[in-house]
Amino acid sequence: MREYLVRTSHKPRPLPAGRWAMTQRWNDLLFAHWPIATPLMQALLPDWLEADTIQGSAWLGAVPFWLDRIKIRGVPTIPGLRSFPDLNLRTYVRDRITGTAGFYCFSVDSSNLLTVAAAHLVYHLPYWLAEMHLEPRSEREFAFYSRRRFSRTPVIFNARYRGLGPTRQTAEIRPGSLEYFFTERTCVFSTNHAGEPIRANLHHVSWPLEDAEAEIERNDLAAAVGLELPDREPVLHYSRRLAVYVWPAELLRSALAARPVTVAATPT
Repeated sequence: MREYLVRTSHKPRPLPAGRWAMTQRWNDLLFAHWPIATPLMQALLPDWLEADTIQGSAWLGAVPFWLDRIKIRGVPTIPGLRSFPDLNLRTYVRDRITGTAGFYCFSVDSSNLLTVAAAHLVYHLPYWLAEMHLEPRSEREFAFYSRRRFSRTPVIFNARYRGLGPTRQTAEIRPGSLEYFFTERTCVFSTNHAGEPIRANLHHVSWPLEDAEAEIERNDLAAAVGLELPDREPVLHYSRRLAVYVWPAELLRSALAARPVTVAATPT
């Protein structure tokens, strides 16, 4: 079976120990972010996670996109996993055990039943099955609709968004910027069925970001977890595509540490 290759890059990035479990490509992402008072965000997090902040606030992100090129190590291509839309509501955190920066998902909506079942079982992520549509309007313009199934109250996200092309600010993401804060995250945190903290390590090249415009007609995601969005426009970014490696979920222990090597993960 043909393996996906990891090629070298000029930028040092930590490569997690062990072997990756899955690769996938994330396409046509909208990043819509709102500042949230840190105490409000902290109250929704497990006690072993600390809300990460920038510009004096924690941040809540709604991220619609679609996936393809999904490959599970050692498993033939699964027809039902060819491509599908996805939507996650996330915030940015550091764990109190190792101090690692990552993100935490309050919810992940997907139209793919197999993904929902597998993510619950393997990664313990809060997946919901949803009716979803992503319709391209032009090369970098999309209409996205999601309505959560089997929810006591309607949870709908409906938006149109477009990428505006890269700028110097988005092409050269620097530490201390919002772009760096949102994207330089090497793991996703969750809690397993025994209540233990876990993380799944991720590996990818730096995000190819662009400025974006969006008309968000309806967004019930924040209210569904007990947060109220501020009365202001979100910070918006767009990304065309990104190849991502995902490692198996592991228990979070203080001895865990990444190996610093120079790599960039791009399936070939």
